[in-house]
Amino acid sequence: MTYVRQNGDAPARFGFIVSKAVGVAVQRNRVRRRLKAICYALQSTVAPGTEIVIRALPSAATSTFDDLSTDVARSLARAKVLLQVTA
Repeated sequence: MTYVRQNGDAPARFGFIVSKAVGVAVQRNRVRRRLKAICYALQSTVAPGTEIVIRALPSAATSTFDDLSTDVARSLARAKVLLQVTA
């Protein structure tokens, strides 16, 4: 689940909510590290001034990195915060 707020022209910022429902501390930290890596890679494609909070669902603990990456990109596209990248 993704929450979005616009805040001027500052660089895009990400926050993460990974509750105990996701699993034990090791699983929660793994999910958080994966989310950080995914968001770092997507940061240049997010509109400036966007503040995004991603809440990890319990199913994130068993998701692969690629599945999690696809889910985050889909969620950001649905929130309409990704810039149009031209090649």
